[in-house]
Amino acid sequence: MDGAVIGTSVAAGQLMTIVVMAVALGMDAFSLGIGIGLKGIRKLDIVKLSLLIAFFHVVMPLTGMFMGQYVGSLLGGVAVKAGGALLLLLGGHMIYSSLRGDAVQSFDHRTAWGMLLFSLSVSIDSFSVGVSLGMFATDVVTTVLMFGLFGGIMSIMGLLLGQRVSRNLGEYGEACGGIILFAFGILFLI
Repeated sequence: MDGAVIGTSVAAGQLMTIVVMAVALGMDAFSLGIGIGLKGIRKLDIVKLSLLIAFFHVVMPLTGMFMGQYVGSLLGGVAVKAGGALLLLLGGHMIYSSLRGDAVQSFDHRTAWGMLLFSLSVSIDSFSVGVSLGMFATDVVTTVLMFGLFGGIMSIMGLLLGQRVSRNLGEYGEACGGIILFAFGILFLI
């Protein structure tokens, strides 16, 4: 009887750990979603972008889990730095294009490449987490599904919040969004 209680307690603790990690990884999607939402985004694009982010929040940690300890020690930090550099470029371009007005074409999150680039940059840190989790015995299916679920839900929340705030900011919304993306890029690089 005591063994069953302990086993249930351990399983609940592991699930809680996975949920906390999923929320932590989803916070990037939430915060950066606010930045894109400030630029102005349609409901259909929110759905597309959130589904793509959820997909990458499943694929990236799954890939990391299968890569193993050796590759993770070589590439884990590089992946985060690459994500930071992408965010710096996206944020810098958004700030520049908002200051220059119509003279510069802005980063377009509605294009396939724009969505792919943004989703990948938001999800790149989950690769490193996946590598770390791959070294421990964990329920892979539950882990990656929770990461995808929370990544998708939190990106929807961030995009909707950014969209709502952008109505009040008007033309400064894109610059504010660019500043947020740029700041997160710096944090990834530090």
